[in-house]
Amino acid sequence: MPKPETPALTVDIIIELHDQPNRPVVLIKRKYPPLGWALPGGFVDVGETVSTAAIREALEETSLEVTLDVLLGCYSDPARDFRGHTVSLVYIAHASGEPKAADDAADVLMLDPCDAMALAKVELTFDHRRIIDDYCHYRQTGQIRLPE
Repeated sequence: MPKPETPALTVDIIIELHDQPNRPVVLIKRKYPPLGWALPGGFVDVGETVSTAAIREALEETSLEVTLDVLLGCYSDPARDFRGHTVSLVYIAHASGEPKAADDAADVLMLDPCDAMALAKVELTFDHRRIIDDYCHYRQTGQIRLPE
């Protein structure tokens, strides 16, 4: 039987900075296409758990050691990444300290993602606007909204 063709598995991390006022989150400016701002994240390596991948990607891109708090959701829209079909498990995590861009990140930005005016000034890639909207819903209500 041939091996099935499946989407690539990725992780994205919403990093709340608990030592900052209003718990801002960290966005990265991508070095490589698609260019723009994004949540830290990347591909899960073979032999790696998704939680280990999330912790690794957060450290590689933001220089922050994170603690995972909750799985926000699984995002699988085939159109979420123009490079090919990916499925992303999105974690909410927390960290302390000053993020520093590294690896695939050209820059970092800290902001209140639930501040619509601040977020409107940021060009987000992939489906990260939707993910952030779901995160803000969770932050305000404590309820996870299932992706469509």
